[in-house]
Amino acid sequence: MPELHHILPALLISLLPAFCMAEATPISPGLACKSEKQAINEEGFVDIGGIPQWITIKGKHCGNPVILVLHGGPGNTMSPYASAIYGAWEKDYTLVQWDQRGAGKTYGKNKPTEATSLTVAQMAEDGVALATYLTQHLGKKKIILTGSSWGSILGVQMSLSKPELFYAYVGTSQIISYKENQTASYNKVIALAQAAGDQETVAKVRALGPPPWSNPRNFGILRKVIRKYEAQRTAPAPATWWAPEPAYATPAAQADYEGGEDYSFLKFVGYKGDGMLSKVDFASTATRFALPVFFVQGAEDLLTMPEITRQYVDSITAPQKEYILVPRVGHDPNLPFIEAQLKLLNERVRPLSN
Repeated sequence: MPELHHILPALLISLLPAFCMAEATPISPGLACKSEKQAINEEGFVDIGGIPQWITIKGKHCGNPVILVLHGGPGNTMSPYASAIYGAWEKDYTLVQWDQRGAGKTYGKNKPTEATSLTVAQMAEDGVALATYLTQHLGKKKIILTGSSWGSILGVQMSLSKPELFYAYVGTSQIISYKENQTASYNKVIALAQAAGDQETVAKVRALGPPPWSNPRNFGILRKVIRKYEAQRTAPAPATWWAPEPAYATPAAQADYEGGEDYSFLKFVGYKGDGMLSKVDFASTATRFALPVFFVQGAEDLLTMPEITRQYVDSITAPQKEYILVPRVGHDPNLPFIEAQLKLLNERVRPLSN
């Protein structure tokens, strides 16, 4: 990739040691930032929604804008990988990673049973409570909210619920509608497999039948095929991104990560296709925003298809809105995707916090 705009993120990644801070300290009580020039590097459990939930807060200067990152999955926490992927951002932003209810270290601290409920409304309330806590803890009037994939569902709900908490919402790999997203994915994957003469994949996907599905395994089967075809059309992410930091690489931490992934996924799809995803229809329920909204979309995303996101953005009203299509990007993060997000933050979102 000879283009400078593709080389830049790799250069930033290589410079990460220059930005790394001292070992993290526990979450401090009260106001953490005594001056704008102060660095912050805290981690620990905070009482959110009646249970202890894990967060990390990292930034070179307390005066910088705060970004709350909503991970996808639902159980795919970004805490183990945040320094590798977002570490260079800490020079200009204070980044907050959150292991959501039922995921990662939060799952490990509050082991649920299969019968323990998990709902979008409950988790969006958790997110609003966390955002409120962050404004108080870091001495901010508002923060920036960004969510990817599953996290984009929470991001929309939180933006509608408490827009006054956020300078802007940035959705990446935005989920719009259970029915529309899955139907578009199903049809597109079959078309790609047919064009490639991949009759095995055509047969495998057609055997699922058109969505919506009642079998929870069907979503996973389609997702596996999506990853196969996205890999042929996108720039791969650096392998170093997906090596967890030492604190998250212990057998216990890995078991909690995997346990949270399994628990959250079943709540997401449901045993009969009746999980959290089945309730999502933002094209009907979330079309008026009271804050600026921005959507960064991979051009090769086969899970949240670009045309579905584009139609949605065209239909909504907001003080500001923008749709950014990024070539060589699928559903999951890679260097061009991270670069596009940072460019948007620097040029369009950061000025809103001044």
